[in-house]
Amino acid sequence: MTGLPAGSRVAVRVARTAAFSLLAGALGGAAVLAGEAVVARNRRYAQPELGLALRATVGRAGAPPLRLVLLGDSSALGVGVDRLGDTIGGQLAELLAEGPGGRRVHLSSVGVSGSRSTDLATQVARALLGEPPDVAVILVGANDVTGMRRPTEAAAYLGAAVHRLRQAGVEVVVGTCPDLGAVRAIASPLRQVVGWMGRRVALAQTGAVLDAGGTVVDLATETGPVFRADAGTFCHDGYHPSADGYRVWAHALLPAVIAAAAVTPRR
Repeated sequence: MTGLPAGSRVAVRVARTAAFSLLAGALGGAAVLAGEAVVARNRRYAQPELGLALRATVGRAGAPPLRLVLLGDSSALGVGVDRLGDTIGGQLAELLAEGPGGRRVHLSSVGVSGSRSTDLATQVARALLGEPPDVAVILVGANDVTGMRRPTEAAAYLGAAVHRLRQAGVEVVVGTCPDLGAVRAIASPLRQVVGWMGRRVALAQTGAVLDAGGTVVDLATETGPVFRADAGTFCHDGYHPSADGYRVWAHALLPAVIAAAAVTPRR
């Protein structure tokens, strides 16, 4: 090194200093992310409301019936609210019952809080017990992100679930992974990382669902700006939606669910 010209020696020292700085910054950033992950994991989150009915009938007697089932994670159960009418399923049922050509909606949910896409096979089997539903709405993806599941792998399980439902004659609407970059329960910069991972999962989900014959609603694109702007769209834990948040999702899903219901027989 001593044989190098002075200018070269300075350049080497600068490069070495820059390399050490980048390494220190990377290690420091990783430590921050790891710390935020621990804090997020140990937060107290809303739990499923055991008093919520998983089956209900909404709409006037004599209206054409529609069997609507929800599958997926805590969103499909309405974790974060304590009234059926505030859950996403309850709000969809009300909108379908009160809208043009109102239906008498027989609503059920087989979702399980904490579910990932790998858990959908069991939920599909439960949904198809007895008379199959007319329309299935699947909400899943957030736990695939937090569980570090590869997007393509998670999407493959989702696509398989959609395929099974379609083979049984069920119309399927999938709300892709929501905008996790809007979640208040996760601090920055981890929130931005999780948001980026969520977008990757949603993109993979879109391809898998369309290939399997389902309909996709991009919840992150359609509702993410609302959740980012309005803290009231989250319940007290800053992670699960509130009644207002589920209402935003329900209205985003509604056109696709109406279109799916339109192709089902009106018995």
